[in-house]
Amino acid sequence: MQFTRKGLKADGFTGFRPVRGLETMRIPQGTGLFAVVAPQGFQPRFLNKSTAGTFKKKDPTLPEAALTAEWVEDAVVLYVGKAGPGSKGNRGLRRQIQEFVDFGQGKPPGHWDGRAIWQLADAGSLSIAWKELAPEQLGDAEAGYHAAFLAEFGKLPFANLVQARTKTGR
Repeated sequence: MQFTRKGLKADGFTGFRPVRGLETMRIPQGTGLFAVVAPQGFQPRFLNKSTAGTFKKKDPTLPEAALTAEWVEDAVVLYVGKAGPGSKGNRGLRRQIQEFVDFGQGKPPGHWDGRAIWQLADAGSLSIAWKELAPEQLGDAEAGYHAAFLAEFGKLPFANLVQARTKTGR
């Protein structure tokens, strides 16, 4: 797997819509993975305070030293997450991505995966791509992307602070 726009497209990712002005009705409702992708030549500038909403009364802001330590030089993919069906079967890519973007605009989230994205000064210029997958494939697929990224770059994508694991724990 190549962690470039071209590599993601070859692996079945579509969309590549900018966060700024994202039209969520154009995102499929099914389950799958999504990736946050930096534009060509993107240079990180970190905000002192995150634009993201609070979670369980906790501020999502990370210290600049932590953000700098997580930054992966020359990586285009900044985050890989999953969008499952939810306990009632009413979730999926459209709802997960909308909640992710809403989180970056200060709304309280149901979780705060990817929160480092919202401390980038120009997060609106980032794009979101997605790949539809069956619910039973999600855990292994997310863990596989994380492991492959780790193997290539020596650490997880910038905003993935925790490595996904397969159901067997690997």
